[in-house]
Amino acid sequence: MNQRTLAILAAFGATFIYALTHTIAKGVMPDYVQPFGFIQLRVTGAAILFWLVSFWGPKEKIDRKDYLRMLVAATLGMVTNMLAFFKGLQLSTPINSAVLITISPIVIVLLSAVFLKEKVSLRKGVGIGLGLIGALASILFGQELRQDAPNIPVGNALLIVNAVSYAGYLIVAKKLVEKYHPFTFMKWLFTLAIFINLPVTFTEFAAISWTQMPLWAYGTIAFVVVGTTFCTYLFNIFAMRQLKPSTLGAFIYLQPVMGIIFAVLVGKDQLSPIKVIAGAFVLVGVYLASKKPKPSP
Repeated sequence: MNQRTLAILAAFGATFIYALTHTIAKGVMPDYVQPFGFIQLRVTGAAILFWLVSFWGPKEKIDRKDYLRMLVAATLGMVTNMLAFFKGLQLSTPINSAVLITISPIVIVLLSAVFLKEKVSLRKGVGIGLGLIGALASILFGQELRQDAPNIPVGNALLIVNAVSYAGYLIVAKKLVEKYHPFTFMKWLFTLAIFINLPVTFTEFAAISWTQMPLWAYGTIAFVVVGTTFCTYLFNIFAMRQLKPSTLGAFIYLQPVMGIIFAVLVGKDQLSPIKVIAGAFVLVGVYLASKKPKPSP
C-alpha cells in the first residue's frame, strides 16, 4: 500500500472519528461529566500522550519570539474552541453540531480577507452568504423540546463560536506548524491549554464522581481523549504531508454526512425540515467558499 493511499485512509479515519464524537461524547454529558470538566480531561490526556510520543521526535526549543503566538494558538485552538464545542454539544443536538462545525472554511475565508487582505471572489461571497444564512437559520428557527438538548439556539451559537475560534487557530498556527515538528508543537500547545483552561474547568473537573461512573462512560472518555484528540491530530499530520490541501479539505464534507447517519442510526437524533434546509445552505456555502478557481489557460 503506497503512502498516498495510507494518507487518504488517515484523513478518512480522522473524519470518521470526528463524526462519531458528536453523538458519543454527548452520551456522558451532563450526567457523568460536565462539558468543561470533559475539556480538562481532554487537554490533560492529550498533553501526556504527546509528551510521551515526543521522545521519538526531534529535540526542539521554542524561540522566545514565538511565545505569544503559541499562547494565542493554544487559547483559540485548545481553550475557546473546545469549551464552546462541548458546551454547545451539551445544549444542542449531534446533527446540529456535525453540520455547524463545517463553517470553519467560510470563517477562514473571511478572516483571510480581513487580516491577510486576500481577495474574495463573487463565488466565495455567495458561499459565505449561504453559509451564514444556514447558520443563522439553525439558531433562530432551531427550537425543539428535548430533554437532552435544553437550549438548542444557545448551543448552536456556541458551536459557531467553536468554528470561528478554530478557524482563527488555523491562521495563527500556520507559521508555527511550518517551523516546528508536530510533536513539539502539540505537546506545548496542550500543556499551555491545561493551565489556561483550569480556572474555568476545575469546578466541573473536581465534581466528576469516578466511583459512580459506569464502565461504558470510561470508554467514552477514553475514546474522546485518545481518539478524538490524540489520534485525529496524528492522522491529520500524516495526511497533510502526503495530500494536497484541496484534497484534504474535501473530507470536511464527509463529517456531517457520517455524523448525521450515525446519530440517526443509534436513535440519538432525528432529521427535521429546518435541519435539512439549514444544513444544505451551510454545506453549499462551504463548498462555494472553499472551492479553488480553475487556473487561467
